[in-house]
Amino acid sequence: MMAVSAVTQYPAFEGLRGKLAYEASVRKYTWFRVGGPADILFKPADPEDLASFLSQLYAHDRGLRVLPLGVGSNILIRDGGLAQPVVQLGKAFSGIEVAGDIITAGAGALDFAVSDAATEAGLAGFEFLRGIPGTIGGAVAMNGGAYGGELSDVLLDVDVVHPDGSIARLSKADLQMAYRKATLPDGAIVISARMCGVPDDPKAIKTRVEDIVSEREGSQPLRTRTGGSTFKNPEGHKAWALIDAAGCRGLKRGGAQVSEKHCNFLINTGDATAADLEGLGEDVRAKVLTHSGVTLEWEIKRVGRAAL
Repeated sequence: MMAVSAVTQYPAFEGLRGKLAYEASVRKYTWFRVGGPADILFKPADPEDLASFLSQLYAHDRGLRVLPLGVGSNILIRDGGLAQPVVQLGKAFSGIEVAGDIITAGAGALDFAVSDAATEAGLAGFEFLRGIPGTIGGAVAMNGGAYGGELSDVLLDVDVVHPDGSIARLSKADLQMAYRKATLPDGAIVISARMCGVPDDPKAIKTRVEDIVSEREGSQPLRTRTGGSTFKNPEGHKAWALIDAAGCRGLKRGGAQVSEKHCNFLINTGDATAADLEGLGEDVRAKVLTHSGVTLEWEIKRVGRAAL
């Protein structure tokens, strides 16, 4: 029996203004630079274009859910690729506006750019974002945090597009945010967020940001193909310390390696597959469980099919 092509599994989209591609490579959009193609990849021109795309998908198959993709800093796409549609929110969703103590940022805005805008405006509370290599949409979805802060500290509300194409505003309370977690409605995609800062001396804010940048440069493998922190910190523990104590620093599998510099980071040394990276992560989890009795929980999102 012949395989059904990606094209025939989806509606004949009409009126879209963004870029639509089938069986599209998405590995170049991820920090690990691994993984198979997406059956379908859409880059919407604006929120209305995204709403049109989603509503047509929903009318075709109410069970279809898309994968939002930012800069791919905290995701591992498996080698068999993605059967679900992928939406990448690019430049059209990267705007940042400051009005008083409120910052409104598109889901595609880089975390460090929001931190920089807050610093320039003399708004404290956003310094931690300078240490997160992702976008605001991703930071909302996982309540991103670093260096003593997390998005829930500053978030007011978010705008989302539902699978049926309707646009709604959700409060922080609606999201039930917790450690590295936010509860979004099924299939909803964040398109923007409103956040509130505290007025402070820009020089003092800049000093704190520079301290974060310096610490990050000194402790993390920033110039490698990595995906950021691999595992969440278990309650009462630091993931990196558990990994180090279990003897996993520098551990390898195929082209994947546990970073020598920061052992809660996995690295693609050049020819790793997604299976190498995920398998190495599972090796680490097993060793930590044996050594300390603690089960590490993945922070990196792993999606897609195993190699075909």
